[in-house]
Amino acid sequence: MQEKLSFLKQLYNHRTISRRQFIAEVSALGLAAAVSPSLLSGNALAATPQKGGTFRQAMTGGATSDSLDPATLFASQPINVSTQLSNCLVEIDHNFKPVPELAESWDASDEAKTWTFKLRQDVEFHNGKSMTAEDVIFSINHHRGEKSKSAAKPFLKSVQNIKSDGKFTVIFELAEGSADFPFIMGDYHLRIYPDGTQGKDWDKGIGTGGYILEDWEPGVRALTKRNPNYWKTDRAHFDEIETLAIVDVNARTNALKTGRVDVIDRADVKTVHLLKRMAGINVTAVTGTMHYTVPMLVDQKPYADNDVRTALKLAVNREEMVKTILKGYGEMGNDHPISSVNRYHAANLEQRTYDPDKAKFHMKKAGMLDHTFNLHASDAAFSGAVDAAVLYQESAKKAGIKINVVREPSDGYWSNVWTKKEWCMCYWSGRPVEDMMFSVAYAKDAPWNDTHWSHDKFNAMLKEARAELDTAKREQIYADMQEICKDNSGTVVPMFNQIVEAHSAKLDHGPISAHMELDGHKNVERWWFKS
Repeated sequence: MQEKLSFLKQLYNHRTISRRQFIAEVSALGLAAAVSPSLLSGNALAATPQKGGTFRQAMTGGATSDSLDPATLFASQPINVSTQLSNCLVEIDHNFKPVPELAESWDASDEAKTWTFKLRQDVEFHNGKSMTAEDVIFSINHHRGEKSKSAAKPFLKSVQNIKSDGKFTVIFELAEGSADFPFIMGDYHLRIYPDGTQGKDWDKGIGTGGYILEDWEPGVRALTKRNPNYWKTDRAHFDEIETLAIVDVNARTNALKTGRVDVIDRADVKTVHLLKRMAGINVTAVTGTMHYTVPMLVDQKPYADNDVRTALKLAVNREEMVKTILKGYGEMGNDHPISSVNRYHAANLEQRTYDPDKAKFHMKKAGMLDHTFNLHASDAAFSGAVDAAVLYQESAKKAGIKINVVREPSDGYWSNVWTKKEWCMCYWSGRPVEDMMFSVAYAKDAPWNDTHWSHDKFNAMLKEARAELDTAKREQIYADMQEICKDNSGTVVPMFNQIVEAHSAKLDHGPISAHMELDGHKNVERWWFKS
């Protein structure tokens, strides 16, 4: 009971629950006498967010070709900077639930084909313009255009029309029901900017967010300052933020150790135990939807043969990889992208295990035992990706399968190797709901379908599940889709990694979201310096 009370105090202090909710929960524990002003003051208020300070962060991901155009967001650094500058209609909270952001509320028709969003009426862009329905319509349509290459485009395929009903109501009319539509409106690409933004104007970062852009050097650095008119009065606590792109994990770690930065993403799990011993540094590890993959192009030989794909999936020692590469900070993957924290994770699907004999059987059946498979790898994919490829090479040897690890330079890996070379190392942040993950990476013609895989039954089921409002039926459809991925797709998913990050003990925060890295990339407005 005392642990429960302590947890409730923490939620209250971090403003995750209101005072009324706190009192109700404590009373339910039979501790009504404990609900006194002293319980909500003194030490209990020590974690109240404080304003001020310069927050400095270093993260992997970032290139000189990056843009703040939300349709092009891909790497961690520009995603985080974009989050500082702008907002979505919906926010995904730390419980993987959609909560209002620029939208005050929403509701749907009985078949979930018409969604009505009521907008906040007190929001200004950084240039002083009031946000209205026309800005929302423009921003969403930016991803729907015929020439758009936005990764959010497949989420919006069913949108037939977007219209306003006055200045602060937006209505989405869909061709088919979409039970998860509010989650889609929380996708990090679907940020709201002023109507008419185009070209170089995107890099001015004129959004509605808690910070205003001062300087933007793609692939290197961004500097922002607090927006004095931010509509979220209880968020965006820092005076200014410096966001650095540092790909090398050792350089990021040293920047934290020396006090050059206050937080780093993707801490090196091989040395994170040393960080844990250092005074003034805290390490966090949360389980989310992030996972590491080894995609192969199924429209190229020999990967067009499913026996080859099956053999390669059986030839990886997942247990050893989690132990060696992740140092236990994760769990085995099962050759599909749906995490154990996702609502419709197929927990009963048999776990694929390392089986050299079966791998050899399938490779022999395909007539490819004499073939040497080139596996392209770089730690740009994820920290330890090259080591993981070498482990894969060694485990495959026991099946008589020959893998040649091709070490690629980090610079340009995502533009020159991923989706270009026949087999490579990769990572995914994952998505909060199954439909979004499948739509962006596994559906036919998805912009980030990095294996060029297409499966008629899978594609039909994706549409069926999207419109299905019966929870039990949706669960079965998604379970069947995960099985199809496991048995047929061109993606090896050896492991799901925890989000392991490190930051200065001078920082404080509430519950950390595992939706994406860096508290769902909301650390910039949810965190603060201790007084």
